[in-house]
Amino acid sequence: MHRWLAIGGLACLLAGSSALAAWRDEHAILINTTESLPNWAFFIDKHRRPQRGDFVVFTPPVTPIITAHFGQKSPPFAKRVYGMPGDLVTREGNAVLINGAEVARLKPRTRRGEVLVPGPTGRIPEHCYYLGTAHSDGLDSRYADIGFVCWARIIGTGDAIL
Repeated sequence: MHRWLAIGGLACLLAGSSALAAWRDEHAILINTTESLPNWAFFIDKHRRPQRGDFVVFTPPVTPIITAHFGQKSPPFAKRVYGMPGDLVTREGNAVLINGAEVARLKPRTRRGEVLVPGPTGRIPEHCYYLGTAHSDGLDSRYADIGFVCWARIIGTGDAIL
């Protein structure tokens, strides 16, 4: 209890400082509310370039499926970088492969029965990434509703903290 009071007091003390404001402009904390990742809190660096295996936080596009599941103003998504610019994405049946290694399996429909359209294949464009999760119900780059995630949609690169 005392630890949390000390942390809260320190946060209040720093709230007025310009150093905290500068830090806030370049960083964020994301709370994950879905089951697609095992972690529920991420520290986000808004200027760090993603590398394979990193968590990336991004703004999802507005599509009927995303709106139906997450609302008109969807919260940011967090996924792992499975594919980098220049990597080759292919499909064999319902398996999605990057450079020949399976990274995901496609499902024909969501849990609610909506049709899921497979995502893009081919070389991942410059400044874009294939983002995914190991969760079988993950809504990620394997589906057209997300597709390749390019730099303009990326909020930052994250580290799981909880």
